[in-house]
Amino acid sequence: MSGTILPLADDFAPPAREDWLRLVEKTLKGETFEDALVRKTPDGLAIEPLYTAESAPDVVRDLRARDADRPWDLRMRLAHPDRKQTGAEALKDLEGGAASLLLAIDPAGLTGVAVGSAADLGQALDGVLLDLAPVALDAGYLGPKAADWLGTLAKAAPNAPLAFHMDPLTTFAATGASPGPIESHIVSAATVGARLSATYAKASLFLASGRAAHEAGGSNTEELALMAASAVAYARALVRAGLPMDEAFRRITLGVSLDGEYFTGIAKVRAARALWSRITQACGVDVPAVVEARSSQRMLTRADAWTNLLRLTSAGVAGALGGADAIVLGAFTDAIGLPTAFGRRQARNTQLVLMEESHLGRVADPAGGAWYLDTLTDQIARAAWTGFQAIESAGGIVKALEAGLVATAVSATRDAQAAAYADKSRKILGVTVFPNAQDKAPEVAVVDPAAFAVDGPDPRLPGPDSTCPPLPPIRFAAAFEEA
Repeated sequence: MSGTILPLADDFAPPAREDWLRLVEKTLKGETFEDALVRKTPDGLAIEPLYTAESAPDVVRDLRARDADRPWDLRMRLAHPDRKQTGAEALKDLEGGAASLLLAIDPAGLTGVAVGSAADLGQALDGVLLDLAPVALDAGYLGPKAADWLGTLAKAAPNAPLAFHMDPLTTFAATGASPGPIESHIVSAATVGARLSATYAKASLFLASGRAAHEAGGSNTEELALMAASAVAYARALVRAGLPMDEAFRRITLGVSLDGEYFTGIAKVRAARALWSRITQACGVDVPAVVEARSSQRMLTRADAWTNLLRLTSAGVAGALGGADAIVLGAFTDAIGLPTAFGRRQARNTQLVLMEESHLGRVADPAGGAWYLDTLTDQIARAAWTGFQAIESAGGIVKALEAGLVATAVSATRDAQAAAYADKSRKILGVTVFPNAQDKAPEVAVVDPAAFAVDGPDPRLPGPDSTCPPLPPIRFAAAFEEA
């Protein structure tokens, strides 16, 4: 009869994993199940070929309502040494769909905008309405100075959504040295942050990130362990500077790096929230995590740079489906040089397509309930928590960095990944596989940083310099491109 539903499944017994395994073993031709079908991540976590509801763990889920039109903050990075050019790019980005800006600051103009004073910063942000468009900073050891400059420009507008993003630990970990004791830099940042928090109620003060570990070739769990330990160190410093515990955590943003492996990227963003939940509960506060996700530099290639568009899109998908609050996608030419207007437009439009055409932000925690992703989230969170505990047992993040605990782990992971690329068990599209014989490098902006360099304040603080084994950034493709 038309419309009748036939319960066909009732005629079959419920499938059992043991029956499935017996069938699988017949096809393996002597190989073991683990060798043939179980894949290991760089963290050593096992990726199974099949997951079931019975094996899936309960994980922390972010079910906050999201803005259907703007589910996350599309953030564009500015690093051109010319302040006037930076100002023009900032306005173009905001007019072209960006919601906020990330300003890299370097008075020498080598790694960011040549800014050495509040006046310089005002020139770089000329025309940007700071009470409407969030502005985040990336200023290394100049973080407290840059925060004061930005606070001055915002003219004490209490609702200005500023992100001071002070993060001396990432600079220390990456460079292996600090001008003066690193502990003093943390205290200085916390003191400035506590003062600015009284004026700017919506401002975030610190960025707790494991980016240095990621960009140096570390694993997802090593990155998150460094992120968690940094968050705790910054929260302690803010409490000592006079902020209540819940306020201290509310003023910290988590930084997560995303590469082209979108499944692990989704799980990593969700695991970051799980770690944050565990830490805040242990401290007796209930503060939701705020996550800024940035695309990885280590995944980018110079050879066949157009394939970077695929990698960046995958990173954007991971950030969107993982529930990041802000996503920063670099330009596909970043491994070659500063992007042109075309490169910046591609970076913006990639996110706009994911947001406005693919509607990736319409569902809260879309990965929730996927047995594979719930399991991977739990695995990453647990392994990162173990790494975080090891750092805390060593005396905290500063002592762990100085003792080489973090660098030793990252170095081993980096070498293992490099070996996997070398024997082609892992592949780099356009470099180690399917190289483009007709490769033509895309256009980049040509600029002399020295032409825009300015004198900046000395970041040195009283006392002996701190040192640690550095975590210098790498690109996995570089070794093969040079060969």
